[in-house]
Amino acid sequence: MATPSAINSALNKIPKRAESRGEAELRSTFEDAGVGQALDTVDHQIIYGRRGTGKTHALRYLNSVRGDEENIAIYVDLRTIGSAEGVFDGQSVSPVERTARLLVDLLNQVHDEILRAALDDDRLSGDSNFVNALDSLLDSISGIRVRGTVELTTQESERSQRGTSSNYAFNASASVQKLSVSAVGTDETEQQAGTTETRRGEERISLNFSDVARALRKLAESISARRIWLLLDEWTSVPLETQPYLGAFLVRCVLPLQPFTVKIAAIEQQSAFRTQLANGSVIGIEVGADMSANLNLDDFMVFEQEEEKARSFFRSLFFKHLTAGGGGDLGLNRETDLIREAFTDSRAFDELVRAAEGVPRDAINIAANAAWRAGEKKISIPDVRRAARQWFQNDKERALAEVPEAQGLLNWVIDNVIRGKKARGFLVNQKDRASRPLIILFDARVLHLVRRGYSAQDAPGERFDVYVIDYGAYVDLISTQNAPRGVLPFEEEDGSDGFVDVPTQDLRALRRAVLDLDEFFNSTDI
Repeated sequence: MATPSAINSALNKIPKRAESRGEAELRSTFEDAGVGQALDTVDHQIIYGRRGTGKTHALRYLNSVRGDEENIAIYVDLRTIGSAEGVFDGQSVSPVERTARLLVDLLNQVHDEILRAALDDDRLSGDSNFVNALDSLLDSISGIRVRGTVELTTQESERSQRGTSSNYAFNASASVQKLSVSAVGTDETEQQAGTTETRRGEERISLNFSDVARALRKLAESISARRIWLLLDEWTSVPLETQPYLGAFLVRCVLPLQPFTVKIAAIEQQSAFRTQLANGSVIGIEVGADMSANLNLDDFMVFEQEEEKARSFFRSLFFKHLTAGGGGDLGLNRETDLIREAFTDSRAFDELVRAAEGVPRDAINIAANAAWRAGEKKISIPDVRRAARQWFQNDKERALAEVPEAQGLLNWVIDNVIRGKKARGFLVNQKDRASRPLIILFDARVLHLVRRGYSAQDAPGERFDVYVIDYGAYVDLISTQNAPRGVLPFEEEDGSDGFVDVPTQDLRALRRAVLDLDEFFNSTDI
């Protein structure tokens, strides 16, 4: 293959994950679709979004802009805390013990980040109240207790020594003879006594929420007008049964403190913020009361019927990434230069935007693959289509290999919706939205939810969610007789088939667009 052009090489080198970027680059490459403004509030928030929608980039962007001299921003990747036993061994370690291990690591990171901020600020490092409060926090998370018996053994010993030592000296010379004799007696007694403590049992981390809360409160009071932004990423990396206990700690010890703002990034379908214990008590975060969940990046990134908005977003996204280090000799002085320099025409770029389905990570990976395929040439529509198909097969379809019911539903949807109805979208009754195969396909970015709570004329009282199928799942059918002709199928007044884009009003009779999941479950042995 020929050496790729400079701009194709640059497209291929764009980091695929936000954690690969430095703080300055994260700030300069952040393309805000309204998320930044919605995040930049002192309210506690849960940020939902599937993988690849930009949760990490958004939190790290907030970390960079809020880590100024009037704030202390603490970004924590929850994948990096906790022990192997606490994360993976759910059989022998109780949820309480697993949470304690996570909390110790989390609070140690909080302590270290606040200490780092203090070292750069003479006002804090010279404040004895602040220093004492920081020490109290460390003391409150250092407790260890032993579950089992403790034995005390006292030991005493005595050693005596008696003896005589003699020294003789004889000197002689021609004029003087001298004899010297000396004898020294010794009598020594040594006594030893000691106590040995033997602990028989298992050491456990001992966390007292009252002590931790008191230490955090003292710390909050000592930083005066400053605000501490605690940004918790990858919430769903915490074991599901442990999440409510971690939430309970935040509710009891952190959320009530006025100088603290907590933001959590999570995948909605893989999160358990609250649970009921065997004794009937409920613990965890009450979503909507303790923390708002008014920010879903999947909703922000829906561009159906807003082609120009989608085109503008991704054009700006790629321009910022390609020029973050100065741009070199790529010939990119303005955003509009991107299409001229990298693509055969605007249609090729529009095809990339369509293939991304509103997901930034998908757009970056498809563009990188298309650039590699194009080599020294500009990216064409066939390059984009082949790249999108390969990305779908390698990243999305492969993830379904171990979930036969989800793979079965995908095949059934393709047959019934794309091949059968020549559409790429469908409606699902909201009573079926908790169906496991449907959730798996959505989480894998194989299905995209573009509207919630749609009501059709011919189904009064029923509410539907509107899904579209990922571009990579049907790209092979484009330019064939089975190619999708529209988003949602409906029946014209004369009985003929018609198509409509995602409706903004509940006007259409869309009985043909409804996908009855019961038919799928009744037709399969899975």
